[in-house]
Amino acid sequence: MLNNLIIAAIPHTEPWGFSTALVMILCNLVAVAIGRFAIANPGGGPDLPVGKPDLFRNFNLPELLATMSFGHILGVGLILGLTNAGVI
Repeated sequence: MLNNLIIAAIPHTEPWGFSTALVMILCNLVAVAIGRFAIANPGGGPDLPVGKPDLFRNFNLPELLATMSFGHILGVGLILGLTNAGVI
């Protein structure tokens, strides 16, 4: 009986597909754009191991990890909300 209550409490989520991937990618891009211009002291950590354009001159590894984490939090919330609304 307890298993039935737990299963009933789990929200229905859309299986991973093109629409959920697109929402997650867009949320990560928005988070990087927000982080690029909102981080108070950029460039305070190890540099990325790849070349960067001049727009991301002071955008280092800690900023990348922080903005991608924020993007995934936004993406999960948006995917769950759009799934429950029936949009996805």
